Amino acid sequence: MINKYLTNFKNTKIEKKYLVKNSFNKLFFKKQFKYLKTYHPYHLVDPSPWPVTGAFAAFMLTTGLVSYMHKFSGGLLLLQTGFTLILYVMYIWWRDVIREATFEDQHNIVVQKGLRLGMILFIVSEIMFFFGFFWAFFHSSLTPVPSIGGVWPPKAIATVDTFTIPLTNTFILLSSGATVTWAHHAIVARAKKQTLVALIFTLILAILFTGLQGFEYVNAPFNISDGVYGSCFYMATGFHGFHVFIGTIALFCSFIRIIFNHFTDKHHFGFESAIWYWHFVDVVWLFLFITVYWWSGTTES
Repeated sequence: MINKYLTNFKNTKIEKKYLVKNSFNKLFFKKQFKYLKTYHPYHLVDPSPWPVTGAFAAFMLTTGLVSYMHKFSGGLLLLQTGFTLILYVMYIWWRDVIREATFEDQHNIVVQKGLRLGMILFIVSEIMFFFGFFWAFFHSSLTPVPSIGGVWPPKAIATVDTFTIPLTNTFILLSSGATVTWAHHAIVARAKKQTLVALIFTLILAILFTGLQGFEYVNAPFNISDGVYGSCFYMATGFHGFHVFIGTIALFCSFIRIIFNHFTDKHHFGFESAIWYWHFVDVVWLFLFITVYWWSGTTES
């Protein structure tokens, strides 16, 4: 009985010694951080060089742009370098996000809720951005100052005909909103072929819209330096055109990812956020068409 007790005691002592030694080895000699477990559903991103690199590229871009406008030596080179670096950072950074969402399966339901909230707040910030342009437009149009003749649009301005390219672009953009909604319903229904066809129609309409707006700018009877009307017109419609361009790139990236089966019927927020953004662009254009094109043209007549 005593021998059995001594044997058990020795075994317990050896086990404790082994456990202490094993814990010591794990702590100091093995890559312990790989075995740490998280007890929350959130995704904590890995350390990345792209935020600071992107900030540095943006600083180069803006500094180069100002230097180029003031005709400083090297301004154009700095502008081109910053722009190229921003494009590179965008590609590499978004590649990492796609990898963690698609292949590492890091974007669970909780993370997707956070991404949705972030996209909503981003669109709200974009609404405030365009609100400033509409504020400037209505401030100048509702109370025209004597320096522009006391009328809106100013007497020297010949406005763009509302029922030519602007009306055509309205039908084009609204049609693209319908086709992108078709694509969204198709991916939810697991109809890959219909999703791709609908996206092709959307991309064609988007490119057609951008081309017609460029044609309108080339043939417009005024430019951005023609007083407050030219400034308001080109800043509002020009930034909208830039947003159309960004939305087209987002939809094209989604098109490529759908081809490579990166999305499922329940896990496709990258595509869904591009659709939200596109609908936002549609709504902004409706306000631009009614105010900047139609209302100004009616006031002139």
